[in-house]
Amino acid sequence: MIVGIIIVIIFLSILILVHEFGHFWVAKKFGLLVEEFGIGLPPKIWSKKIGETVYSVNALPFGGFVKIFGENADQRGKERNFANLKIWRRSIIIFAGVLMNFLLGWLVISIIFSIGIPRTVLITEVQSNSPAAEIGLQTGDKIIGFLNVEEFINFIDENRGKEIVLKIERAGEISAKDKEFKTTPRINPPSGEGALGIGLMEAGLPKKSLLPSFWEGLKTSVETVKMIFMALFNLIAKVFVGKASLEQVAGPIGIVKVTAQASTLGFVYLLQLLALISLNLAVINLLPFPALDGGRLLFLLIEKIKGSPLPEKFEKYANAVGMALLLLLMIIITIKDISRL
Repeated sequence: MIVGIIIVIIFLSILILVHEFGHFWVAKKFGLLVEEFGIGLPPKIWSKKIGETVYSVNALPFGGFVKIFGENADQRGKERNFANLKIWRRSIIIFAGVLMNFLLGWLVISIIFSIGIPRTVLITEVQSNSPAAEIGLQTGDKIIGFLNVEEFINFIDENRGKEIVLKIERAGEISAKDKEFKTTPRINPPSGEGALGIGLMEAGLPKKSLLPSFWEGLKTSVETVKMIFMALFNLIAKVFVGKASLEQVAGPIGIVKVTAQASTLGFVYLLQLLALISLNLAVINLLPFPALDGGRLLFLLIEKIKGSPLPEKFEKYANAVGMALLLLLMIIITIKDISRL
């Protein structure tokens, strides 16, 4: 679990820094005064002013931040500030963070395609009181000797009621102790369970050359974003009819648990998780909800339609309420994560 926590902190720091760098880079390109680019969150440990921007390293290792001149009300009306830009330029600066998260996800997925993943069959679930549970099989175990799930299932079905030997790879290497597991597949398993009582999935990608890797990475990233949007749309739609469930939503503890499991499978699986989280952040940040980039874009759209900015107090209170609701949702999801441990 400690390994999972460390990896999650590193992942979130990378993802937030990449996001904030998108805002930073475009603001610089548009000639704005960027007052500070910080790594981590205050209190400040070290800082150095290079040109007109302060670059700082802060004590809390959770991402970073960028301070663009003109985002505060008392700075408006002065030169080189965010508020004086045309709406389309401000929109690009806000959208740049989302775009960077998408580009990172695309890059990581492309790297995975260029590396390739050996084909294998993975255990994704172990039912309690099953033959698999009795011999100590675990989620994340790799079943050696089978290239796909269908081949493994056929083998099990052919040997129901007979003792078999499974070769298992755990945490990336085979030890003498964990190499072989003897068990007997059930002839008549309970409804909804297989003969061994395990869930399975196929993993693996053929290695591709550089350009095909980026093309496949782009297609996979776009399809992943579509699926995330559809999942969020379905979740929000169910909220309005009173059928919403957070069972499939993971909070910080759930992410730590998944990350710890991925770390036992190998570096490539951690890269997959990093890409997935990055694409999820891109989608979630686009939601038209206060405190998110999508909410800021919505306020700019309203400003464009009405011909004048929304009142400063309204934006401030709306973002505060939005942040409070997001924190409340995170607390609820975290409680559910704990109950599932």
